[in-house]
Amino acid sequence: MEAMEICMREAAANPGRGSHAMAVKASRVLFETRKRLARLFRISNPNDIAFTLNTTHALNLAILGYLQPGDHVVSTSTEHNSVRRPLEALKRRLGIEVTYVATDEQGRLDSNQVEAALIPGKTKLIAATHSSNLLGTITPIAELGAIAKKNQVKLLVDAAQSAGTLPIDVEKMGIDLLAFPGHKGLLGPQGTGGLYIHPELHLEPLMYGGTGSRSDDPEQPAVRPDRYEAGTPNTVGIAGLGEGVSFVLKETVEAIHAKERELTTQLMKGLLDVPGVHLLGPEIEEERTAIVAFVMEGVDPSELSFLLDQQFGIAVRSGFHCTPLGHESAGTTQTGAVRASPDILRSNRKS
Repeated sequence: MEAMEICMREAAANPGRGSHAMAVKASRVLFETRKRLARLFRISNPNDIAFTLNTTHALNLAILGYLQPGDHVVSTSTEHNSVRRPLEALKRRLGIEVTYVATDEQGRLDSNQVEAALIPGKTKLIAATHSSNLLGTITPIAELGAIAKKNQVKLLVDAAQSAGTLPIDVEKMGIDLLAFPGHKGLLGPQGTGGLYIHPELHLEPLMYGGTGSRSDDPEQPAVRPDRYEAGTPNTVGIAGLGEGVSFVLKETVEAIHAKERELTTQLMKGLLDVPGVHLLGPEIEEERTAIVAFVMEGVDPSELSFLLDQQFGIAVRSGFHCTPLGHESAGTTQTGAVRASPDILRSNRKS
């Protein structure tokens, strides 16, 4: 919040569009945040990161910008609608084919089934979430990266639930496209996010317009990140995101994950002591992200969510969490679920 206020007071200009002091400061805000994100995700060139409004925006840029008519995509049954809906839209518009590899009831994915679903010469993309937003299950991304490289297929990773809380190394994990939000594990404000695009991968822009570079050319510039950042950016929000990333780098992802794991285990043990409560996703002893979904016999998830909020000040989400295929895997298509997400900052503040 402090970084955003400073940005509004001292850098309230359009970055890349002028040479006056405020415009230069605004440009520096974007570049410094890009550098911090590159350090976090082990990205060689910060300019391979395009800022977006959120993960959904980033995923649409990746999917709509890369796939061509007749392409085949392999995805999973735990995907968020931000992956599934663009894919389904391209099925209608371009005739692409999509195979959704089913997970087990806990959301575990068998990488061998992903490889078996590839169609030689036709499959162009594997699209997978790093962690299920419903079950907290962690996908073996490095295994998928090795499969993608072996079969000359690109790998798109939805890091909505993992950026800032699970280690990510785009080179070691074989990630070609990494979509991430600013407002979750990176501790930035809403309306921020980004997409890492491998330097050898070229996408068609999702939007066209002003970039501040090559303004005399009617074509969208090829230079990165300008090619993918048409229009005035959310400089103030990116200033806040930059501070959030600095916090994550200082604390380390490993330490944050360990703390969240401790809180998650505590929450799961407590819920298991409540009569009628059934937890979804991996067992307590298994690795997972800080997402705990559950159902309670005889109680509608929406009603339970309302009572937790109104009587105890506990904010949870209820319903189907934008992942109908995930609910099919979990066996909760008729009821939905309640989802809680422990947070290290809020837990520290309360303690």
